[in-house]
Amino acid sequence: MWAYNISPLQLALIMVATIEAVSLAGLFLTRRFILPHLRFHDGINDAISGAVQTVGVFYGITVGLIAVGVWNTHSNAEDVVSKEAAAIAALYRDVSGYPQPTREKLQGDLKEYTRALIEQIWPAQQEGRVLDVGTQLMDNFQSTLYSHEPTSPGQTALHGETLGAFNNLIGYRRLRIDAVAGSLSGVMWVVIWVGAAISIGVGYLYQIEDPRIHAMLVVLMAGFLGLVLFMIVINDRPFSGRNSIPPDSYRVILDHLIELRR
Repeated sequence: MWAYNISPLQLALIMVATIEAVSLAGLFLTRRFILPHLRFHDGINDAISGAVQTVGVFYGITVGLIAVGVWNTHSNAEDVVSKEAAAIAALYRDVSGYPQPTREKLQGDLKEYTRALIEQIWPAQQEGRVLDVGTQLMDNFQSTLYSHEPTSPGQTALHGETLGAFNNLIGYRRLRIDAVAGSLSGVMWVVIWVGAAISIGVGYLYQIEDPRIHAMLVVLMAGFLGLVLFMIVINDRPFSGRNSIPPDSYRVILDHLIELRR
């Protein structure tokens, strides 16, 4: 979780610098202890280039698909947050048509739930935790809503519409909670890091007399790889850390709808 509690720039610098340092250390050890024991011949660099291209293509496709999937996950999480906030607004407007004291109780529960999202639930999500306070508030709201008995055709139609809006809110809330703990599996991370090591390691086998040129090639490969992996990491957990999706959508509903209508 420490990676999500620092700025993106710091994380990018740390990841790129670490990957490049490890790659250069591996190059130094390979040139010092392995390459002197290998028998090179003319055309070996062409063979190595073919291997590098093959590994790069398959690894690039794999990492590219993972990066796209992670970005889609992040975008879907933002969409769920906007939809949950919109569902709160729609439900609040629906319950505004209920008679007292039911209306005041339902509106109060929605206001308390929205405040809890901003002040309690969101900070916990940023730490990877899910609080029960939201469930308790929704249970209280549901008990009041289900116990209401409409007394006219208009109230019956409004009650049916409100039940549908409440179900929509519960659905979006469930999707958000599921996304809090969602991330790439351990198997996927093993594939990413082992594939990265193989991609860099193949480049060690080039027969290049000047170690500085060899080091520059490895640094460029490792730097680009580090940036791609940074993009995957930063988007893998959309609700974690200081760079998570903000609760601005709920704050707008609270400030410009709920507070103004009370």
